[in-house]
Amino acid sequence: MSKILLVEDNEMNRDMLSRRLERKGFEVVIAVDGQAGVDMAASANPDIILMDLSLPVIDGWEATRRIKADAATRDIPVIALTAHAMAGDEEKAREAGCDDYDTKPVNLNRLLEKIGNFLGGNAA
Repeated sequence: MSKILLVEDNEMNRDMLSRRLERKGFEVVIAVDGQAGVDMAASANPDIILMDLSLPVIDGWEATRRIKADAATRDIPVIALTAHAMAGDEEKAREAGCDDYDTKPVNLNRLLEKIGNFLGGNAA
């Protein structure tokens, strides 16, 4: 079973997405701010990270930079999730080290396809 680290501060988004992913067979661990996401990337050994970009403590861009700067976590794929899909946001996310980018509200089938692309045969 693949493990997803969901870094999301909005309780409603977090609960909805984590339940949907668990029903698809994923193990989901949760961080509610950017610093907790960085810490859990190192301690929870996730297969992939879904990173909200608008987070408290440190934002998702900085959290991703820290994850990608650490030799122990740099190879974990990070998919940025944001409701603020403004021109240049995807480029900014990729410059911070995100491996992919998706918008909210989450289209589950599209997100699952992106997760599957990174995990290959190990998806759920």
